[in-house]
Amino acid sequence: MPIQPRVLPLRDRARIVNDLTARRLDVILPHIMRETGFDMWLIICNEDHYDPVFRTLVPYECWAPILQIIAFYDTGSGIERINISLTNMMGLMPPSPWNIADGEDQWTCLRRIAEARNPARIGIDQSDVIWAADGLTAGLKERLIRALGPDLSARLISAEPLCIRWLETLIPEEIDLYHHANAIAHHLIRKVFSRETITPGITTLDDLRWAYWQNAADQGLQVSFPPFFRICRSDADRAHYGETDRTVRHGDMLHCDVGVIYLRLNTDHQELAYVLRPGQTDVPEGLERGMAEANRLQDIFTASWEIGQTGNAILARALSRAKAAGIPNPKIYSHSLGHYLHEPGPLMGLPWDQGHIPGRGDVKMSPDTCYTVELSVTCPVPEWHNQDVTFPLEQDACITAEGVTYIHGRQTAFHVI
Repeated sequence: MPIQPRVLPLRDRARIVNDLTARRLDVILPHIMRETGFDMWLIICNEDHYDPVFRTLVPYECWAPILQIIAFYDTGSGIERINISLTNMMGLMPPSPWNIADGEDQWTCLRRIAEARNPARIGIDQSDVIWAADGLTAGLKERLIRALGPDLSARLISAEPLCIRWLETLIPEEIDLYHHANAIAHHLIRKVFSRETITPGITTLDDLRWAYWQNAADQGLQVSFPPFFRICRSDADRAHYGETDRTVRHGDMLHCDVGVIYLRLNTDHQELAYVLRPGQTDVPEGLERGMAEANRLQDIFTASWEIGQTGNAILARALSRAKAAGIPNPKIYSHSLGHYLHEPGPLMGLPWDQGHIPGRGDVKMSPDTCYTVELSVTCPVPEWHNQDVTFPLEQDACITAEGVTYIHGRQTAFHVI
């Protein structure tokens, strides 16, 4: 088995995340505020109930007690970063202008700052479509309106497009590190889908789940979501072992849906393994052909990606091309990926909906963003008496001005156990 890619100790992770956050504030923030037309952007949240955007603005080792108020203001020559709280932003933002020693409260300070700058459009994190752009609670919004007064409050506008662009856009350094994060994620899958973990007839699906989770925890990594493992087997074997059998057996196809978080970047993968029967030396040809068809659908899908097109348009184009190419029962259900698992960029299909998805599917694809190539095909397997078998695959990919790239490659052959 290949050597485990290096996982940095926490102190080094903190340094890298803080450097990346500073770079993002320098590079991304001015561009997207002008692109979306906001003069001021307010991020307001409470301790232990953070706005999703807030989590991506603060240092790795940040402690953010009580009320948090951050204001970004476009001066025309740069973006002013205003931290109206007692939180130590460790150089990412200047010292707070809040005159707490003079008895000024945070809301009064915010109004003073807003009145002095007189912004025409003030973005707030409120959305009925994108959850990652909906971090302002109802109570805090009411308090904000009272603090600003009627004139400034009339300028409050949903910052949904600004939140989307901030959260989805990655700088080149992040994309480079994403390849390393995916190398770690791929290694964890290989370790679980191997004889190091699996003993046919003994190991169960629960064993696989906890082995993956424990391996991630041993590396100091959080999982992106609880790991999922599934057995796909022939109808004959299922009849023999029973419908409720969860033990890994010879002749099984195994499927995982797993991911980890590293340097604030989420990974998300679905891969397939095959457990050889005694005397078998290779995966049955019918199963290999099913994976090849899923890979072909991946090619058609990523070739349909286009900057400026909506998720709905990309999905419709990809499915039309796949059906014309004879892909067996194609299904696509892909989403954006990065600082969060399923938001905030364009949604391209759902497992239960392969048509037009209002709202999330109407978000347009932008450059320097990442997505899952998540899909499946279903086709008969001759070795299993032409039983229809679904082959789900999921890999991570990014799109830049240069085109689409799989992040640390993709699976094109089964893990063989």
